[in-house]
Amino acid sequence: EMGAIEAGSEPGPGRGATVCIILPRRDREGGLGGTSARDRIVPLAKPGEAVLVVEDEAGVRSFSSEALRELGYAVIEAPDAEAALAALTTHPEVVLLFTDLSLPGADGRALADEARRRRPGLGVLFTTGHARGGTVWNARLDPAADLLAKPFTLEALAVKVRTVLDGPAPDRPA
Repeated sequence: EMGAIEAGSEPGPGRGATVCIILPRRDREGGLGGTSARDRIVPLAKPGEAVLVVEDEAGVRSFSSEALRELGYAVIEAPDAEAALAALTTHPEVVLLFTDLSLPGADGRALADEARRRRPGLGVLFTTGHARGGTVWNARLDPAADLLAKPFTLEALAVKVRTVLDGPAPDRPA
């Protein structure tokens, strides 16, 4: 099985070149294989757990959603805060909001605040491609916030999601 490289470019502010590299999955011995999360030692979903993935970049949203599905979670996707809040209303099975901090319109922090107002006890995990200590971090997150920096591995995602869902939270029963 071969990999692929796709490149594209869009003119305009906030746009530019996009390069997508697709690599075949390999097992630990270096051979091609369908090594799934279930073959690795990573924490998996509990039955019935669903994650709401909020990410405006379709490719990143697709990657995150596929990774979470591989870990056993049901996944609902939303491109922005408005769609995410609508999805929370129609999907009571959502136990975790996994949102990018940088979203068009209401940012991830504002989305999380409103989501928790509507659904007390909802787990929240933020993600960002911005460096720790950057303005996105400082302006929008308190130091105790759960955050997973991009790019992240399947293993890091698995551990962070379980940490948020299984750990005590101020507004979630321990």
